[in-house]
Amino acid sequence: MNVYNLVSLLGVVALPAFAWLCSSRRRAVSFRVVGWGIGLQLLFGFFVFVVPWGGRVFLFLNRVVVRLLDSATAGTRFLFGRLALPPGAVGEAGETSLGSILITQALPTIVFFAALISVLYYLRIMPVLIRLFARLFSGTMHLSGAESLCASSNIFVGVESALVVRPYLRDMTVSELTTILTAGMATIASTVLALYVTLLRDVLPTIAGHLISASVLSAPAAVVMSKLLVPETGKPKTLGRDVKPAYEREENIIMAVINGAHGGLKLLGGIVALLLAFLGLLALVDLFLGWMGGNVNQWFGWNAQWSLSSLLGLIFYPFTLLLGVPPQDATTVARLIGERTVATEVVSYQHLAGLIKTGALVHPRSAVIASYALCGFAHVASLAIFVGGAGALVPERLRDLSRTSLRALLAATLASLQTAAVAGAFVTGGSILLGR
Repeated sequence: MNVYNLVSLLGVVALPAFAWLCSSRRRAVSFRVVGWGIGLQLLFGFFVFVVPWGGRVFLFLNRVVVRLLDSATAGTRFLFGRLALPPGAVGEAGETSLGSILITQALPTIVFFAALISVLYYLRIMPVLIRLFARLFSGTMHLSGAESLCASSNIFVGVESALVVRPYLRDMTVSELTTILTAGMATIASTVLALYVTLLRDVLPTIAGHLISASVLSAPAAVVMSKLLVPETGKPKTLGRDVKPAYEREENIIMAVINGAHGGLKLLGGIVALLLAFLGLLALVDLFLGWMGGNVNQWFGWNAQWSLSSLLGLIFYPFTLLLGVPPQDATTVARLIGERTVATEVVSYQHLAGLIKTGALVHPRSAVIASYALCGFAHVASLAIFVGGAGALVPERLRDLSRTSLRALLAATLASLQTAAVAGAFVTGGSILLGR
């Protein structure tokens, strides 16, 4: 263990302390939730990064995801031909790649994985896994059955996780609703995990193992941060109850594939629309900031960069140091985290891949910590998606959801950073997940 591991370990404690300072009711915080949540993260991080057997398990899962991705690209190659070939690849007929094209090479994998998840639901594999994690969370952290179930389902699925607790949403406390929103934004769905793996596997071969690890680590981190910011002051109706996932099983496996693919196509369209809208708006904001900053630089003789990502990077800089990112890379990683907040994680992962490829990050641990810190939907766009999605299921609670939404976004952001700090506390140059 070196000095950067110790700094990351300090971050594991400092980030919850910061969340406690921002709490709506500090005296109501349950330190059983906080203690067990952090303990589960550290235990899991030790298992993945330190225990050789644990590292081999996640390397195996990494290979499984990569093989699944190879299968997923069969459809894209058939539909898009040469456009589907990743940079440097050569097709069966000898045609060469035209370069990196996100919409024809990475995004279509969402449809395949959405269909696969739907099949796993039909085979009753997914509900069993979700209930196992839910029992672990409710038994250790003393959560309500409904919020435990929703937090565990977010390890595997995304915005649709609210559906598994739909019958209980109406009677949830504000603290429970905050946990539902936070867990959704602090984790990633299996459907988009494939997208991030596609973007990064050429420069970080074990990225699938890291992202699976991050998905598991982020669930208890989301609970810890949400319960620190909005502590439970009521009595949840499902406290101490073993709640079953509420889902409609398809009539047969063919219908599961069809409906899963249709759902994946809607998700794909939503991601494309968000990227088009938010990147355009971000460019407009940066244009204004650049004009204003040019004048300020001229007046005061500064040489500062003026963009929304750069300004947010300044805010995240001290947090990035707490994650155990070496100072030489901290400014770059902080800017990526700031960029994720407004431009979605897809853009940040693309830029991270470029930074690793060009050698812009000095230390290998910086790339690993950044991949964990960016692993989540903690950005402005998803705030509207998750609040709107849950509000559509229970319109009478939309007011409560909107009131707690900003705290949930802050909690989700801190949860992503907490996950990165846990990874930073254990990752070393000889870690098996670094391919050593």
